[in-house]
Amino acid sequence: MFSAACSWKRGFLPEIYSAYGELLGGKCGTGGCVRGFEKQLAANHTVSELCVLEENKLVSQRYYTSQFHKMANTAQISKDELEELREAFARVDLDNSGFISDYELHDLFKEANLPLPGYKVREIIQRLMADGDKNKDGKIGFDEFVYIFQELKSSDIAKTFRKAINRKEGICAIGGTSELSSEGTQHSYSEEEKYAFVNWINKALENDPDCQHVLPMNPNTNDLFKAVGDGIVLCKMINLSVPDTIDERVINKKKLTPFTIQENLNLALNSASAIGCHVVNIGAEDLKAGKPHLVLGLLWQIIKIGLFADIELSKNEALAALLRDGETLEDLMKLSPEELLLRWANFHLENAGWNKINNFSSDIKDSRAYFHLLNQIAPKGQKEGEERIDINMSGFSEKDDLKRAEYMLQQADRLGCRQFVTPADVVSGNPKLNLAFVANLFNKYPALTKPVNQDIDWTLLEGETREERTFRNWMNSLGVKPHVNHLYSDLQDALVILQLYEKIKVPVDWNKVNKPPYPKLGANMKKLENCNYAVDLGKYPAKFSLVGIGGQDLNDGNSTLTLALVWQLMRRYSLNVLEDLGDGQKVNDDIIVRWVNRTLAEAGKSTSIQSFKDKTISTSWAVVDLIDAIQPGCINYDLVKIGDLSEDDKHDNAKFAVSMARRIGARVYALPEDLVEVKPKMVMTVFACLMGRGMKKV
Repeated sequence: MFSAACSWKRGFLPEIYSAYGELLGGKCGTGGCVRGFEKQLAANHTVSELCVLEENKLVSQRYYTSQFHKMANTAQISKDELEELREAFARVDLDNSGFISDYELHDLFKEANLPLPGYKVREIIQRLMADGDKNKDGKIGFDEFVYIFQELKSSDIAKTFRKAINRKEGICAIGGTSELSSEGTQHSYSEEEKYAFVNWINKALENDPDCQHVLPMNPNTNDLFKAVGDGIVLCKMINLSVPDTIDERVINKKKLTPFTIQENLNLALNSASAIGCHVVNIGAEDLKAGKPHLVLGLLWQIIKIGLFADIELSKNEALAALLRDGETLEDLMKLSPEELLLRWANFHLENAGWNKINNFSSDIKDSRAYFHLLNQIAPKGQKEGEERIDINMSGFSEKDDLKRAEYMLQQADRLGCRQFVTPADVVSGNPKLNLAFVANLFNKYPALTKPVNQDIDWTLLEGETREERTFRNWMNSLGVKPHVNHLYSDLQDALVILQLYEKIKVPVDWNKVNKPPYPKLGANMKKLENCNYAVDLGKYPAKFSLVGIGGQDLNDGNSTLTLALVWQLMRRYSLNVLEDLGDGQKVNDDIIVRWVNRTLAEAGKSTSIQSFKDKTISTSWAVVDLIDAIQPGCINYDLVKIGDLSEDDKHDNAKFAVSMARRIGARVYALPEDLVEVKPKMVMTVFACLMGRGMKKV
């Protein structure tokens, strides 16, 4: 297999080939065993890497022996167990890199809400990395993941790890290690989530005429997984979460065919990506087939974005009422929506004289905090036209947890907020669904008053620019961790920037990187070291233009200089896609412009562009024509405004063009306004995405 590329000599490891044959039950001859073993090695290594090993027979003998033992471990697991382990691995591998890093482990334990102190979590993660990371590359591959489950089964560390994964998905099956497995009640997705999401969608879209063919869905059946198959419900939910993301004129609604359904699913996935959903591992076929864990994962991201849209100071100045002594607006602006919700709930609980909560899982299981929260936020009838609603607290003293939860939800129903959780979800402390329940309460009844006569600098509340939002959504769509809520404060330790370097094929030495939780003393120094490393990588090997930009600027959250680096990351990402499609040929702005004009001319179109600053781009005619050139006949030109265009006409054309680009399969992150105002950077990304789609010819 390797002899053509290097002096590969078979036979110097006969005992390994023989053992490999036995492992397969003697089903391969000597040659077959050799080929089978080498094929497995080749799946994980390049030929050049194997050739380097080949130069040192002693090293390679040890190495291949270790590889064989890895394969032997994997082969001792049943096919079903292996498939379940692969599913578990995928749930922890958040960025779909094929490896699990320590920050993904941190995220796992955080989401699992296990009752463990922080130092214990750090200790467990360190042990998992030490015991599981056999080749010491700073991450855990699938073979090493299997090893943790096989070899460390009895250890407390591995048991806690398995418990965290089970908690993350609710009731997922993991290699027969779950306590549920013997009862045969496992599922690869959360029934509770399905039930909650179906009820939410039924209510949200109940009056939409385009969804009546699938609504209402029965939450107790698999209706949901069939209903998303034509893409319409997904498109509608995206527009509910971020209004006007998708031009309704572009959704195929009548007389659907497999092709028009595929277009709808392309539109939904590319639009979800544009609003910051991580969809790298989801394809249109997965949605068409209604794969439960992928459908639920995507829906949760879409719903969460909508629920969290207004839990932000620039959109809701009354949140300043949550400021604590000695805090500034800047401090409050750094909090994630989850942290703001927790602070909001505790603000009302404190006013009620009740204990504060630390999470939306174990601390709310008895429903008593919820009773007090509902009582505090219920309308008091003090505003004009407001009806007073008195919360009945009699269920508070009920001894049975489930009954108490039901009484609490009956009161929430009187506020029109009985959504996302059942009594069982409250009592079990389902963190995802309880978070959604509280977010919905906040959106309906924030019960906050904007502070007056306080020394608050309101000029800080400018909100993010379109460009900042586009960059943030791009990062989140790639699955960076932690999730980026605030562009500058969330990049101050450079962890996200370093992950983005890996996305653009700039190698990162993670041994040089400081990772959270940072020590209380010297935390900022650790973050600054990361920022300095990020700038060094940008200068070389990335070869970015970073004149006057230092690590301190990233650490300080300097907006202008941080944006300069982030733009170069996004630009390189866009160009890399084109270079991959073009067999490595370097791509620049001039090449993209020439390709656009050549493609337009070959399709007989009269439009062209001089550069990405060309003022005619504001009409979107060139973009629309290019889309039609890439997929002939896809544009309904009756919907395109021509002649002397008003600003509204230009916006309509741009909105149509962006949605059509996404429908034919281009992952466009830019917004219609970027075309209307001819923002050169964002215009470049639009044409680069379309060029990528045109080169694929799919």
